Amino acid sequence: MRLFTEAERVEVWERRQAGELNRSIGRRLGRSAGSIRAFVESFGGVRPEPRRRSPSCLSLTEREEISRGLAAGELLCVIADRLGRAPSTISRELARNGGRAGYRAHRADQLAWQRARRPQACKLATNETLRAEVEDKLVLRWSPQQISGWLKHTYPDTEAMHVSHETIYLTLFIQPL
Repeated sequence: MRLFTEAERVEVWERRQAGELNRSIGRRLGRSAGSIRAFVESFGGVRPEPRRRSPSCLSLTEREEISRGLAAGELLCVIADRLGRAPSTISRELARNGGRAGYRAHRADQLAWQRARRPQACKLATNETLRAEVEDKLVLRWSPQQISGWLKHTYPDTEAMHVSHETIYLTLFIQPL
């Protein structure tokens, strides 16, 4: 099944709000009425709120200001002060997005939107090696806190092998129905 593009999603909801039938919407988009119905039902029949950026997150304008500051050779604390942000915020932004030399505001903003998408796949579901390590320690009756700490100590430079104890607890106790 082909996923709906963002433009198609908007069109489905606008046409449904105007009272158009699934069959008519499907014809317009080259889809079946059943696929339109399934799409709408996947949201409980209610149009979801559009994605919004949290006020605590950096905006594209702020990221462009960071980029300009870097190009001018400014210190992170100067850039942070101008933006009214903590220097650690700017430092983390650079660390996540290519460092001083490779930072690009537009690309950083795109990546931030991608990282913020929910729901995200559980790290233990997508990383077989990590899952096996966690399972081995659980069999030995280690606590999730012990496992999380051990992983950080054993794999200090491999972020893919780090997982919080909360993630382990969620994986253990929240099972799909």
